[in-house]
Parts: sequence; structure tokens; C-alpha cells
Amino acid sequence: MPGSRLVLTAGAATDVGRVRTHNEDSGLAEGGLFLVADGMGGHAAGEVASGIAVDTMRELVGRHDLTAEAVGEQIGLANRRILDEMAADPDKQGMGTTVSGIALVVTGGTDHWAVFNVGDSRVYRLIDGALMAMTVDHSEVRELVDAGVITAEEARTHPKRNVVTRSLGTTYAATPDVRVVPPHAGERFLVCSDGLTGELTDDQVRDLLVRHADPQRAAEALVRAAVEAGGRDNVTVVVVDLGEAGADSSQTVTSPRAHVDTAPRSSHEGS
Repeated sequence: MPGSRLVLTAGAATDVGRVRTHNEDSGLAEGGLFLVADGMGGHAAGEVASGIAVDTMRELVGRHDLTAEAVGEQIGLANRRILDEMAADPDKQGMGTTVSGIALVVTGGTDHWAVFNVGDSRVYRLIDGALMAMTVDHSEVRELVDAGVITAEEARTHPKRNVVTRSLGTTYAATPDVRVVPPHAGERFLVCSDGLTGELTDDQVRDLLVRHADPQRAAEALVRAAVEAGGRDNVTVVVVDLGEAGADSSQTVTSPRAHVDTAPRSSHEGS
């Protein structure tokens, strides 16, 4: 969209779910950066890992020269910080986190999206009612699906469905997948932890995204539906709309890297 002003409106929500005792997810929605990190490790260590990832990525907010390469490098820095934290505190051994999201970056002198992920948190894009997965899970079941061993439907209930093959905090060599795509007027992005996709099908997710025009209401509806469907994991959702210039909202970004704070809010904490 060369020459046009990007206007983003974001909504976010999170919930501990019906089974877990604490929320290890973390989320970020500031300026042109939107992400979800799903911590692993238990005993609050997963929450520490996801928090380190979010705090490290937050350092990119306000960067007018942000590139996709810089986003990838910052994810690498988050990984090193998590590993350093584990080295300094034996009680945090085994902690880690996924991270997935989108960032407005400069490519060829114009704004583009950098879509990134490590692990099985996901990014979806909704354009003209069609929902597209923008990330590929780093998980054992995804590898089995790609190899033709099981179907996508079988993957939803497979005993290894929660086993990730790549995450921050596992190795210094962990690298993110990063792809760059141009913005599309009227599009909507969904960034979510697997607490959402483990409970809802893509068709159910699409229906809720289409039904709720306001991104905050859409985020809350998605979280509520995941909890009501079982809530077996923490669930965190960020919904981002690219809308018309001049949209009136306290959560609207009128400059690619302007500051806006829409940190995930709990809509049904402890339900």
C-alpha cells in the first residue's frame, strides 16, 4: 500500500483456562508489534521464559527503521537471555517458550509485515472472509502430517500433539521462521497460543473472527469459546485489523511504529 497511511486497531485477551493453576502465556500489542509467547516449564518458570521473550521484543517498539532481519535477531537475543537465565538459576532449568507474531517492518522503502514464529503458537490472516495460516507449527504432529503418517484431523487428538520441536530456551541454535508479506487493506490478523487452536477448529475460529467486527470483542469471543470448549491450556489471543485512515479508537496506530498499549486482558480468569 505505497503512499497510504497504515491504521491498525488491536484487541487482546487471555485466560488461565479450566485446568492450569497459573497462566504461562504472555502477549504484546504495542505500536506495530503484536505477538504471543506460550511458556513451558511449570512452577512459574514458563511464565518467566515467556515474559523474557515479550520484554525483549518490546525493545523494538518505536524503531522507525525496523527490518525483518532485526526482528529475527531480536528473537535470537530473547533465546540467549532465556538460556542465560537458566544458567544463572538452576530452579529454572527446562523452561522455554514459543513465540509467534507480526511486526510492521520497512522493506524496499515501504511498510510490510514480518510474520514470525518459533514453536506451535500461530498467526492467521483473514482476507475477504478467507482464513489462511501464515505460520507452520514446529511440532511432532506437524511433521507426522507433512510426512503423510497422520491426517490434520488426527493431529488434533494425537498423544504427542503438545510436543514442540523448536522453542526458545532449548538451544542457542534455535532460529525463527520469518516471512515478509505486503499489507492488504481490510485484512485481519490473529496471533494465538495453542490453547486456542487445541480447542477450536479453523472453521470455528474463522466464524468468530467474521462475526465480531471489533477486534477486542473478537479476541474476547475467541478466548471465551476456547475455555467453554474445554480450556485445557492457557489461551491468549491478539487480533489486529488494518482499517481505514482516520478510524477513531484508543487502540489505533496511525503511524507504522506509533505507540499503543493493548496488553492482553483476562476475560474469564479462573473460569
